Amino acid sequence: MSFPGHHDHRDCVQATLAVAEQLGAAFTALRRQVLEIVLESHKPMGAYDVLGQLARAGKRPAPPTVYRALDFLTREGLVHRIDSLSAFVACFAPTKAHCSHFLLCRACGRAAEIEDTALDAALAKAARSGGFAPERETVEITGMCLECANSASSRPGKA
Repeated sequence: MSFPGHHDHRDCVQATLAVAEQLGAAFTALRRQVLEIVLESHKPMGAYDVLGQLARAGKRPAPPTVYRALDFLTREGLVHRIDSLSAFVACFAPTKAHCSHFLLCRACGRAAEIEDTALDAALAKAARSGGFAPERETVEITGMCLECANSASSRPGKA
């Protein structure tokens, strides 16, 4: 996935929801609502952000209920946890086994999941050569997306 404007977001959302629907009865109405909220945002969302969105829609689940829904969606590969932000972002390749690599824009707050097999291989090689057996992997790169970088460089007083 790339930053907004570089893909068809509606197609991504519909494809992910179609995968989720295959979970059957385990994909409850609340889990669907939580997934839809996370899918609609390119910005990582904390559980309380999700709770706020649910409240605006007239729902008032307890925080543990939302945390359980996010845990379920994470286990099913429908969302990823952004550890550095204690937040969640939708996975737009839920049917494909992959490592979690993210670009996080510090200016606009958006996140983009990246796929890079060369990076996967380099990290696996580094772990093996260090005598390490990874159990979970998340790579988070913080910086500025092109849109924000261009905007920052075009402001008056910038060189």
